Amino acid sequence: MILTPIDPAALPHVLQVFDAGLGHVRFAREVFQRIASTHRFSHDLHAGRDKAIALAAQLGIPTIDEEPASSFSWDGHAIRTRSETSVVFHEIAHWQIAQAERRKLHDFGLGAGPETGRVAEANAVASVGNDVKEDEENLASLLGILWEVEHDEPAVLAFAEQNWLEFYGRPSTHDHFIEYLAKLRARNLIGDDGRPLWV
Repeated sequence: MILTPIDPAALPHVLQVFDAGLGHVRFAREVFQRIASTHRFSHDLHAGRDKAIALAAQLGIPTIDEEPASSFSWDGHAIRTRSETSVVFHEIAHWQIAQAERRKLHDFGLGAGPETGRVAEANAVASVGNDVKEDEENLASLLGILWEVEHDEPAVLAFAEQNWLEFYGRPSTHDHFIEYLAKLRARNLIGDDGRPLWV
């Protein structure tokens, strides 16, 4: 959920300020500029769902054409895909990040996600602490956004909605983005060019 909505008219300025704040880290700036460039694509939040479903199939992740509210976003076997495109990419990213044993648990053992309907059941199998959950949510958020970029989807909207631009002028905001790019790279989830890897 977005903390502070950004006026669409102000978004170009916000992106320019954030970009300037990354000026000392070329890798991060190049990745961010790819995200920012997606502002030119259609803002239909459901139009690219088939692309996300195709990516899941290529990665060997089963999917079900149902709403997560009827069950779970990830039920331990498949992703429910009747969501916004960015949400499906986000769940794919969670699958990539989660340890193998947690892929067998509802919502990857992180507790119920915002789309999940069977909240108590998902929370009952939560198996990590809040620090791990927060870390993985940040990783999955950024990785999902990078998958959107690769599929010509308006990733910059998810970038804003998932709060990467909150306090966009502060060095700590830039450092947070740089830190999580480095973490994705260290886990071999993105390559040296900042593009997501098929793992």
